[in-house]
Amino acid sequence: MRRAARSVIGTFSLVSAVLRTVATIAPGGPARARVPSADDGARVVGERRQGRVLDLTVRSPALGEDRRVRLLLPPGWARDAARTWPALWLLHGPGGDHTSWTSHTDVASLTEQDDFLVVLPEGGACAAYTDPLRPRRGGARWETFHLAELTQILERGYRAGPSRAVAGCSQGGRGALAYAARHRGTFRAVAAFSAPVDTLHHSASTLDGPDLMELTAAVARVDWANVWGDPAEQRALWKRHNPYDLVTQLTGVRLHLACGTGAPGPLDPLPHAGPDPVETLVHTVNTLYAAKLQQLGVPATTRFHPGTHSWPYWSREFERALPVLREALIPPPVSGERAA
Repeated sequence: MRRAARSVIGTFSLVSAVLRTVATIAPGGPARARVPSADDGARVVGERRQGRVLDLTVRSPALGEDRRVRLLLPPGWARDAARTWPALWLLHGPGGDHTSWTSHTDVASLTEQDDFLVVLPEGGACAAYTDPLRPRRGGARWETFHLAELTQILERGYRAGPSRAVAGCSQGGRGALAYAARHRGTFRAVAAFSAPVDTLHHSASTLDGPDLMELTAAVARVDWANVWGDPAEQRALWKRHNPYDLVTQLTGVRLHLACGTGAPGPLDPLPHAGPDPVETLVHTVNTLYAAKLQQLGVPATTRFHPGTHSWPYWSREFERALPVLREALIPPPVSGERAA
């Protein structure tokens, strides 16, 4: 393991503990109605609904196993409705699952009256949001699961429409930006909270981009060399998944970036433990990323603030970003038009 990654392994001890105690997926109840499958045969094998929360169990060829997806249903939603609904995707970070956003934020109450679906998929313990370098060596094809299998299932069986926005925290924020850039036209807006936006950022003395990717994979017990390979030998592949190198692919997409400086802020518990090395790196690369966006004329809203790499800040920043996401999903009527 690279030197800087070893020096901050303690930062991830809590994440490691979470990963060791994640419960296995229960199959859920049987689907109440036959849901059309994806092109490759991915299909829903279980549903469990409580109020507007609908949990799906999806049998995925891309993942080679069953995984969960949580939906927050909008008012008036029905499986047999004549209309479709826009979809807001929320991606979790390392150690998370389909329940992370509803457990750590007020997304359920904040979106209770919104006229769009909220999609909360599992993204794996590593939260790499990519297909592996060598699928035959193992590894889940998360990008295929999300943007092919799950998208098709939601459009064919759950009345999801073509209008989408995506947000994510930590590696989920990086995944959100990479998905939007690599699949142009798929998402109208992206909000990224504490996202490591430059996975190739180099530092000789502190934690850097490749360090963080290796460390995240190690804690998740994932072969980090099977994500994108070695950052030197497979540099071209790393760049094809690196938000910093994909900036020009985001023209026309509404962007909202937020992160902490790494210094303890008002939402951190006392006594403060000192600077957070992960969020310090995140702040560095987000500052450079925002400057590149500005240089290339790509508009973005940025919010950099004191704080660490933690849910209290992501919850607060999600609420602040929600108006941008709403407007992208459901644009306000043009002056002179009547709202529907």
